[in-house]
Amino acid sequence: MLEIRFHGRGGQGAVVASKIMACAAFKEGRYVQSFPNFGVERRGAPVEAFLRIDQDKILIRNNVYTPDHIVVLDHTLMEAIDPTKGLREGGWVLINTTKQPAEFPALAQHFRVATVDASAIAVKHRLGTPSSPIVNTAILGAMARVIGLAQIDHVCEAIKEEAPIKPDANAQAARDAYEQVLFAKD
Repeated sequence: MLEIRFHGRGGQGAVVASKIMACAAFKEGRYVQSFPNFGVERRGAPVEAFLRIDQDKILIRNNVYTPDHIVVLDHTLMEAIDPTKGLREGGWVLINTTKQPAEFPALAQHFRVATVDASAIAVKHRLGTPSSPIVNTAILGAMARVIGLAQIDHVCEAIKEEAPIKPDANAQAARDAYEQVLFAKD
């Protein structure tokens, strides 16, 4: 079973991103489970969403405490909380940031790091506002390439079915991020 934890801020779409990626993996014939973890937080407060993908039925129903990979929709969370808590050695850390993967040397000691400027991609496609871009669909395109959970075409198909507004712009944001994601040099 593959377990992924999303870290974002309220309003960025972490919960919707988890759901859309679950739909994309389901289209490829896998069992999925997607759910959030937040209380009465307001817009901008840290939130988590969880995703499980397996070839067999998923029977567990608890939070994801030891994820295989994490996705960080807001780079400022890297200083505010420890998104890597419980992350398995060698797992991917995908971060929405303007920084290069090499600018996270402490992470690279134990994990694989990839970055994408999902915020700029979201702004380019007018997803959210320039001061508060909605980055979830862009980050999904990067995820498709980095982690290989689902083919980009299935991700875009799921986005068009599940995105509440601007389905074509959201799908194009995912394709752009798929092409623009950066990996650490080995």
